Amino acid sequence: MSPTDAPNHIAHRGFADDYPENTPLAFERAADSADAIEMDVQRCGSGELVVFHDAKLGRLTNEHGLVQDTPWSVLRGLSIQGSDETVPSLETALDAVPAGTAINLELKHVGMADRVLDAVGAVENEILLSSFDSRVLRNLRERDADVRLAYINQRGPNCIDTAVDLDCACVHPRADLCDASFVARAHEAGLTVNSWTVDDEEGAATLAEAGVDGIVSDTSAVF
Repeated sequence: MSPTDAPNHIAHRGFADDYPENTPLAFERAADSADAIEMDVQRCGSGELVVFHDAKLGRLTNEHGLVQDTPWSVLRGLSIQGSDETVPSLETALDAVPAGTAINLELKHVGMADRVLDAVGAVENEILLSSFDSRVLRNLRERDADVRLAYINQRGPNCIDTAVDLDCACVHPRADLCDASFVARAHEAGLTVNSWTVDDEEGAATLAEAGVDGIVSDTSAVF
């Protein structure tokens, strides 16, 4: 990417401040302006893969308890943030994103690699699989030599070395850890830099000037 290129716009949870987060409606509408859609995947109590960010249900639904303990038969009927949208399965969420829009799946825990790879193999979108957990990324790489991976980090600059060690294509640093020096070192290591989460125009402009390749945001208003 050249210094004159604008960063890609990545809709965090389908622009979570604009629409009910991590829902098909959000993904469909965010795709009108975003280059890529970010969504979170985890396993529910009955084993299905669902798109939902939090470990607990309470912030986004009227139900209590943990996603990992709740069966799909219950989750599928839960309203998200009081809307008509409900918790989607991974397959439903993927189908909601137009083929020309890239998808970044953040895997919340281990033990999903095979099923995630099967699901993304059925769509035409460009796919990036990311995680904070290095074990998740190692499991994915063991199963697929070609899938694009991203290491998410919120602790410091050593994530560049970790991303390289994990054979990642991208590194996803927290915005306050990402400056021009970080971006330059990541690019020298062959990594794409997508920084998160920026919800104001000034912050987005600062990251663009630093040379990031992508900006992850909860709202389309910053672009």
